[in-house]
Amino acid sequence: MATNTATKLGATTLADLGLRPVINAAATLTKLGGSVMPPEVVAAMDEGARSHLDLLALQGAVGKRLATITNNEAAFVSSGAAGGIVVAVASVLAGTDLLKIANFPGLDGFDKTEIIVHRSQRNGYDYAARQTGAAFVEIDGSVESLEAAIGARTGAVLWFAGAHFAADALPIETMIEVAHRHDVPVIVDAAAQIPLMRNLWHFTRDLGADLAIFSGGKGLRGPQSSGLVVGRPELIEGCYANGSPNTAIGRPLKVGKEELFGILAAVEWSLAQDEEATLARYENIVQFWISGLSELPGVSVERGFPSEAGQPHGRAIVSLDDTANMDAPTLVQALWDGEPCIAVSLFGTGSIALNPQSIEDGEEIVVVDAIRALLGG
Repeated sequence: MATNTATKLGATTLADLGLRPVINAAATLTKLGGSVMPPEVVAAMDEGARSHLDLLALQGAVGKRLATITNNEAAFVSSGAAGGIVVAVASVLAGTDLLKIANFPGLDGFDKTEIIVHRSQRNGYDYAARQTGAAFVEIDGSVESLEAAIGARTGAVLWFAGAHFAADALPIETMIEVAHRHDVPVIVDAAAQIPLMRNLWHFTRDLGADLAIFSGGKGLRGPQSSGLVVGRPELIEGCYANGSPNTAIGRPLKVGKEELFGILAAVEWSLAQDEEATLARYENIVQFWISGLSELPGVSVERGFPSEAGQPHGRAIVSLDDTANMDAPTLVQALWDGEPCIAVSLFGTGSIALNPQSIEDGEEIVVVDAIRALLGG
């Protein structure tokens, strides 16, 4: 008798693949799958999966709807925030010029070839900007350095949002004021800056940045392979021109119909939530961790604020001295190897950080119990 392959494949689980689910007390990290999508988002992606359609028309309709609900002039759905950086930088360098678009990453014939970035903000994600062929011009945290860096070849200023990028960098308000005085656009990478939801329009509508980029699969709890670029219509038009399904630098950064439905549903769902209640829940989890772990031998626990990405919620910072049962790296590995598998982050050399953002109800108890069992509580 024939095997019902469709039924078998449809029932595939993590266990079937030899994998374990993870309790995520680390952060909304891509390597951990970002966030868990709410049922409404999953249902929207399922709706998208059921039809053939005009993808360009869907992109435009979703972008228009996202712009409206995020109080922006225009919006583009990218393949994650990194994909958003690629098309945003391509837009400020090439716009909708088909000859230039076809030439990436070669910049022969381009008037604009440089992107200004703070030396202190250089990080792994700026590779997305450099893959266009753009050259980085580094500045320090002074207005004089920014002024000196701006020239005829400057395509944009790229500024990374978050408390962890703030040291030795100019504030965004200053960046915008100086750059706009020279008619240079400002791109804000705000990938992990949800919460707060108002950041979706704060950088652009309120402060005047030309483009802002967000991850769809972190705080917005949308598809992991989605992102959101919002801002000036002419630059968003350039994002569309340089993006998939066009044969452009963004062609490999495909966003499918399922992700388009999903990110729209995720933003709508997120905007409908009580953000104050969500942040209060995070704080309750942090306080539960602090009270549950403070009496362990060789352990001290304190509230860290803000989160590692600069979001306005706390974390529990668990520090281990020489009398603790194990050091911090060993504890991280033991939690990962345990049952259930728990992901936590190292903090410095002798501590771990517990982030509440991706904790489902009841998992905060599992985290405490596992750490207490390992540290002798």
